[in-house]
Amino acid sequence: MANFIDRRLNAKNKSAVNRRRFLQRYNKQIKEAVSDAVNKRSVTDLDSGESISIPTKDVSEPVFHHGKGGNRDMVHPGNDQFSQGDRIKRPPAGEGGGSGQGEASPDGEGNDEFVFQISKEEYLDILFEDLELPNLQKNQLAKITEYKTVRAGFKSDGNPNGIDIVRSVKNSLARRTAMSGKYKKRLKQAKEQLELILAEPDENASEIEILQNEIEELEAKIKKIPFIDEFDLRYKNFEQQAVPTSKAVMFCLMDVSGSMDQATKDIAKRFYILLYLFLTRTYKNVEVVYIRHHTQAKEVDEQEFFYSQETGGTIVSSAIKLMDEIVKKRYPENQWNIYAAQASDGDNWADDSPLCSELLIKNIIPTIRYYAYIEITNRNHQSLWREYEQIAEQYSNFAIQHIKDVSDIYPVFRELFKKQIKQK
Repeated sequence: MANFIDRRLNAKNKSAVNRRRFLQRYNKQIKEAVSDAVNKRSVTDLDSGESISIPTKDVSEPVFHHGKGGNRDMVHPGNDQFSQGDRIKRPPAGEGGGSGQGEASPDGEGNDEFVFQISKEEYLDILFEDLELPNLQKNQLAKITEYKTVRAGFKSDGNPNGIDIVRSVKNSLARRTAMSGKYKKRLKQAKEQLELILAEPDENASEIEILQNEIEELEAKIKKIPFIDEFDLRYKNFEQQAVPTSKAVMFCLMDVSGSMDQATKDIAKRFYILLYLFLTRTYKNVEVVYIRHHTQAKEVDEQEFFYSQETGGTIVSSAIKLMDEIVKKRYPENQWNIYAAQASDGDNWADDSPLCSELLIKNIIPTIRYYAYIEITNRNHQSLWREYEQIAEQYSNFAIQHIKDVSDIYPVFRELFKKQIKQK
């Protein structure tokens, strides 16, 4: 039996193609692993690669084997412990057969999980798959750039599913014509010489044999030229083409009052970091406006938004008023797609919550594409949630979600920004 050793270093990116095929095949398991991983990361480490583990049973391949049939003689061990009808006790927890999911049996045997590393790009692709800014409309062709996949000629390597048969056959025909041209020319001459010799009355037997041998050799050489060669293969090439769309701005409103403890602020920051990564990954040149508020609201830069220690009481309406002022001053609704994401623990003065509702309904909702409110608390909902709940029932571009702990961040994020099904 012959053994072939391929010493090529990732020849023609074949391992990259296999890797992409693997990621597509186990997309469901990888998505679940990424969803679990994002909750375990620190606030500053949400955009790096990830080590993914998949249970061995999920990546096992089907095998063919001989079925049980015919007459077989078997010797079974005797049973000196049980009789027919006895009830067998359940084994203690942690014992039994091998789990096949990375846990060892009591005998020390088991199967490790399949672990592999995905890059930053692959991690972010999976993280934000099937997400979009809701209700994005083309107000003015500028600023934002989306990307669409378009045909871009052919390439000499790629996924087998992308082979262009017509172009590959044309290349094969051209190669075979070029390689067999000299043989066919010589073959034609040899056949003509043979016909002339056979037509003469005094035939030269030795010369005829030489020409016949030459003709056979030339025909054999022509037949040896393969019909298709790896050199002939051409694959359809696709590339991302920039498509200009509308201008858009995202307002990030975060409650930093005294009722927001450090754990609650950390959850809010994680949500906003996910939002920022999603915007910069999916779109180009989206403007982001950061607003922190306690009793007073202030527009800040990214550094101060995430790391400032300033705190105070709670007046949520101050942030909504400031947002309204900024929109009227810098972002005309006929030129911009306006979005907002507000995070709070729901603690607010009872008489301020109706004012928030009034400001949103009169000034914000009519001019905004989408407003998302997340309430981070383990307590019962208070007046702010009840006011916002009524707005969400009346307006489709207003959404509210509840986050209790870190594990809720990613599911809530996906729910708020899931891709909408466009009706024809």
